[in-house]
Amino acid sequence: DIERGTSYLRLRPDRVAMQDATAQMAMLQFISSGLPRVAVPSTIHCDHLIEAQIGGEKDLARAKDINKEVYKFLETAGAKYGVGFWKPGSGIIHQIILENYAFPGLLMIGTDSHTPNGGGLGGLCIGVGGADAVDVMADIPWELKCPKVIGVRLTGKLSGWTSPKDVILKVAGILTVKGGTGAIVEYHGPGVDSISCTGMATICNMGAEIGATTSLFPYNARMEAYLKSTGREGVASAANSVKHLLTPDAKAPYDELIEIDLSTLEPHVNGPFTPDLANPISQLGDAAKKNDWPVDIRVGLIGSCTNSSYEDMGRCASIVKEALGHGVKSKIPFNVTPGSEQVRATIERDGIAQTLRDFGGTVLANACGPCIGQWDRKDVKKGEKNTIVTSYNRNFTGRNDANPATHCFVTSPELVTALSIAGRLDFNPMKDELTGADGKKFRLSDPFGDELPTRGFDPGQDTYEHPPADGTKVKVDVSPTSDRLQLLEPFDKWNGKDLTDLTILIKVKGKCTTDHISAAGPWLKYRGHLDNISNNMFITATNAENGELNKVRNQKTGEWGPVPGTARAYKAAGIPWCVVGDENYGEGSSREHAALEPRHLGGRAIIVKSFARIHETNLKKQGLLPLTFANPSDYDKIQPADKLSLLGLKDLAAGKPVECEIKHQDGKSERIKLNHSLNEQQIAWFKAGSALNRMKELAAK
Repeated sequence: DIERGTSYLRLRPDRVAMQDATAQMAMLQFISSGLPRVAVPSTIHCDHLIEAQIGGEKDLARAKDINKEVYKFLETAGAKYGVGFWKPGSGIIHQIILENYAFPGLLMIGTDSHTPNGGGLGGLCIGVGGADAVDVMADIPWELKCPKVIGVRLTGKLSGWTSPKDVILKVAGILTVKGGTGAIVEYHGPGVDSISCTGMATICNMGAEIGATTSLFPYNARMEAYLKSTGREGVASAANSVKHLLTPDAKAPYDELIEIDLSTLEPHVNGPFTPDLANPISQLGDAAKKNDWPVDIRVGLIGSCTNSSYEDMGRCASIVKEALGHGVKSKIPFNVTPGSEQVRATIERDGIAQTLRDFGGTVLANACGPCIGQWDRKDVKKGEKNTIVTSYNRNFTGRNDANPATHCFVTSPELVTALSIAGRLDFNPMKDELTGADGKKFRLSDPFGDELPTRGFDPGQDTYEHPPADGTKVKVDVSPTSDRLQLLEPFDKWNGKDLTDLTILIKVKGKCTTDHISAAGPWLKYRGHLDNISNNMFITATNAENGELNKVRNQKTGEWGPVPGTARAYKAAGIPWCVVGDENYGEGSSREHAALEPRHLGGRAIIVKSFARIHETNLKKQGLLPLTFANPSDYDKIQPADKLSLLGLKDLAAGKPVECEIKHQDGKSERIKLNHSLNEQQIAWFKAGSALNRMKELAAK
């Protein structure tokens, strides 16, 4: 019997998608498996390594030059092992998937946490780490704990300044960043039909911010229209023939039910520093003053994988045209990121891009850019307190520009545009007036825009490279002297003994996302070189011992130093270590480097109050023990100088707690219980040293 939240499912996904930052490690792991070719349709998408500096064309050319070694590796590895290759400039992975591969009823995994974007087209699209992708590409059933189902019933109708983004911003405020963990969010109800297909994708995309396994909308006429507009009439016809299987059953049982009336839903601006701090636009100004958030906005940014559709751009252009008609432009720098080459080419053809440039906007490359920290920002110094507003999905500390003092707020692209005209957080376009160049007051009209281009999409440049039928003669080179790529060495097997006297590398205080464990931005260039990227491990996590970043005490020497350097010192001295963390540890990005780096530098266990789903799985895959306090208050019993011993590991079994002995500095000791969610297969990964090691053991047999 399958029990939600308990049973493990063994699934056969239809497709695998990988973005270039995570594809490097995924393909390196696949190469080390020794398999000749992927077993399911798979694609690589070059979107993460393009830094926003000047503008789209020049930034793309620069990225192609400085990343040529990585792009060549991904291109040749794709050709050799049967993986499609979307070249740099093609667009953001999730938009490419929506335009080309997603369909109602699809089961897909992607090595990016925002893979659920495909739920806007009725697909069950789930973000995973690279090792999970390797399993599926190797024809091994993919394991997933059976999710619970959270129903979100939508009534009423979207109108005015309220957009699809406001639905997920509202849901995030209700469920928080961990409220969706271990669950699929299923949207349903009569309000669904008032949302466009790309709007539904926006909502599903940002479901990652509540920890949801994925999010899903039922098949409807809006999806049918999008399929036809993107040249997939046959898919639409097939979906129409089985529509009863792609829509909710009557009286479907939900583990939790949320109801939202779209007719009364107010536009939201969430943040700063966390995407679940929900601020209705009518309350934002007062909240900013009360909390001492900088009211003056320094930069407005629209686009990203969450909000870069033709409809999004068109609605922003309607606001811009009205402002320009009054002689008003953006008061602040305004950056625009098209989601794909198809969207870029179409908004260029239809004059939307030029309208946004006339407003003062800079059209960036078809890539992730500032959303993931790929932004060469020059207008503020590090440490300078400032505010930016974006239509992105995440706003963790320092995520966009590596400045921990930047207050980032996420909202709809329409509100970003309106706030950029005013240049202030306390502007509400629904009631406040602006002053035109002639000195007259005016109020912005409700935004509007075509859901789909009336003249059809312009595909733009052809940026896809299909793998040859036979790739055996293709050569894949990884130079031993490269600082960007490094072939993987197998992790050591468990020695069969208890893990005793573990030193605590760091006791993390508060929020610890995968950004805190393995920062992005300038570190993205090392995603294919495990040893080099390990120099960013925990550098932005807060040390509970001193409240500082990247400063921990070496428990052997007593000296203070950076976290990665201290971990390397422990590894060189043969000292095994662990990490102690707080709630929802590892939320955010799917990056498996946040698990690979601790394993590479000698870590053996991560002990926390609770885990985010993807990160917990990634730790298991790399042979680390992910453990949770049976009593969360036991977190307070552990001090940084204590030694921890994990006992009874020879009898490690599914559902059986692990006993942990805490040896305090004063010589006293006590024991606590730690829980885990390892099943028998995952225990075999731990014993073998990693899931990849276990795969090789089974292949050898």
